[in-house]
Amino acid sequence: MDELIDIVDKNGDYTGKTCLKSEAHKYGYFHPTVHIWIYTTDQKILLQKRALTKKVFPGLWDISVAGHVGAGEVIEEAALREVQEEIGFTIFSEQLYKIGTRVHQVNHPNGIIDNEFHHVFIAELTVPITELIIQESEVAELKLFDLSILNNTSAYENVLLPEYSQYYEFVFNAIILKINE
Repeated sequence: MDELIDIVDKNGDYTGKTCLKSEAHKYGYFHPTVHIWIYTTDQKILLQKRALTKKVFPGLWDISVAGHVGAGEVIEEAALREVQEEIGFTIFSEQLYKIGTRVHQVNHPNGIIDNEFHHVFIAELTVPITELIIQESEVAELKLFDLSILNNTSAYENVLLPEYSQYYEFVFNAIILKINE
């Protein structure tokens, strides 16, 4: 879906300008996105298999939920909305923990230029995975993996991307801290 999004500068500050997501990806405009990593207290991580129709990384087992922040939308509200839309899981602000912001810059072979500020959250899965309802245009499948996969992506084919192993280790450590609180 081509949605209207805010443009931010190289520091992540809002510029007051908006554009369509497709324009941001065509011209490389920086923009905010959300990543929500959903875990269980028995050290599992929920991953989604990206729909085969996705323009980037189709069929890859990836972040539990991720998406773009709509123009004028509050970051946290975007995270809650994306979780509801993509996997049918309702969470509330107090269940969502922001663990950081990550600058991501990648030029994909298909011409998409991703210059994004990922606002990264973790949240606990409090319902059985069988109760989740996937948005088929975004998600092909959901599965719980051992949390340790975040520290060993190279051992799996088509699960996460090994070049982002430091990011995954950061998420792993944040989840372990939260579980042990």
